[in-house]
Amino acid sequence: MAQDKPTKREAKLISARERIQEAQRREQQAAKRRQRIVVTVSAVVVLALAGGVAIAINSASGKDDKASAASSNAPLVVPANTTGPNGTVITYGKADAPHTMEVYEDFRCPVCKHFEAANGQTVKELTQDGQIKVEFHLAAFLDKNLGGKGSRTALAAAGAALNEGVDKFKAFHDVLYANQPDERSDDFGDVNHLLDLAGQVPGLKTDAFVKAVTDKTYAPWAAKVADAFNDSGVTGTPTVKVDGKSINLFAGNTTATPEQFTAQVKQAAGLQ
Repeated sequence: MAQDKPTKREAKLISARERIQEAQRREQQAAKRRQRIVVTVSAVVVLALAGGVAIAINSASGKDDKASAASSNAPLVVPANTTGPNGTVITYGKADAPHTMEVYEDFRCPVCKHFEAANGQTVKELTQDGQIKVEFHLAAFLDKNLGGKGSRTALAAAGAALNEGVDKFKAFHDVLYANQPDERSDDFGDVNHLLDLAGQVPGLKTDAFVKAVTDKTYAPWAAKVADAFNDSGVTGTPTVKVDGKSINLFAGNTTATPEQFTAQVKQAAGLQ
């Protein structure tokens, strides 16, 4: 015996129930993807060090970042001491140094923290004889990958430090990596926490700096810097290049020692 067709009202109820079930299914899938991202990022340091892989976290498309920057009504204020197209590059060292080390990082990147702990001081020392300058290219893609706003907020605060001076930027940059939170948290998204960390840099917390961080004066600039990273062709952080040549940041199953890192940099620059 043929089954009776559902009435129009029953059909509508079935359709509504199916839409709810489909929405629930999609949300469950999205939750699983977010969980995988967190697990992947948590494991990436171990994998990178165990496998000797220099690439850390792949960046996602910058479309969402650009859309958020474009939708902001805040005026674009570029910090003093910027270089490069549209002020999106931060140069540390002698501006006329004949060789250039490009450093690509994200303040929330855990492998960047390992690189900085191992060779951040070496990067600084390599600029001291005036032969090499460092160009920092900063990213914010981990906000999209992990959720939150820590990368962008830290980058905007770094812009406020840069406005106080390049040395102040470098010192604050180093403090941020030394105090980087677990990548699953978004502590860098709290401007009060960033201001507390800024207190570790002597002379940084001027009234102008505090106001700029609190008001997020350099947030539109930070978005432009992040856009420039997305357009750079570099797909992961940390990445280091010297005169366009990639440097291997890992040796075997450990982070490259200062001696190994220095030797690579000097070889790439033709200084050996």
